[in-house]
Amino acid sequence: MSTLRGMSVIFDLDGTLVDSEPNYYEAGRRTLAEYGIADFTWADHERYVGISTQETVADWKDRYGLPASVEELLAVKNRQYLELARSATRAYPEMRALVELLATEGVPMAVASGSSPEAIAAVLTGTGLDARLHTVVSADEVAHGKPAPDVFLEAARRLGAAPSDCVVLEDAAPGAAAAHAAGMRCIAIPYVPAQADAPEFATAGLLLPGGQEQFTARSAYDWLAGSADLS
Repeated sequence: MSTLRGMSVIFDLDGTLVDSEPNYYEAGRRTLAEYGIADFTWADHERYVGISTQETVADWKDRYGLPASVEELLAVKNRQYLELARSATRAYPEMRALVELLATEGVPMAVASGSSPEAIAAVLTGTGLDARLHTVVSADEVAHGKPAPDVFLEAARRLGAAPSDCVVLEDAAPGAAAAHAAGMRCIAIPYVPAQADAPEFATAGLLLPGGQEQFTARSAYDWLAGSADLS
């Protein structure tokens, strides 16, 4: 019997399972360049880490006074991103190891992401993670993206799990807030180390302020096992 009896694990995708933020930045830079915005920097991109693509482009429209509709911007950015995602996305080795460890024990797992369904599929297929992660929820499929809890609650519903039995792995403050709002425990691995002291991360059961450099599959598994013992 699994040490993690009755537990389900929900992974954020971008910045948590895979290092896709460089692709999102480049897709955003290319998209904005098409509309005459030539000075979109990595620092500009960091403010959008953890929120959905749709909310990102809606903010761009207002911030930069873009003439295009949100729908058009979304289509352009997704097209740019998919070109990059299919060929140039790297899964974090320790995250892949954790997925394999949990799969071996039969722990139900899901991916819950602010990305589009097409982008999620491209990344999971391109990295081979689709072999283990079959339950996938996009923010496009629910009413509200993170920090609202909708995407995590839908993932729990599809897994047939109670929210209180779910643990979320997240790299962004809005995602940590969404996990807390969903009534789920959270392992937080901040993608932007300077944001590790954000109040949203204070709600996490396990916070690794050093991000992926501090994360190991074994330490996460041990924490999950200890958390299961307490539930």
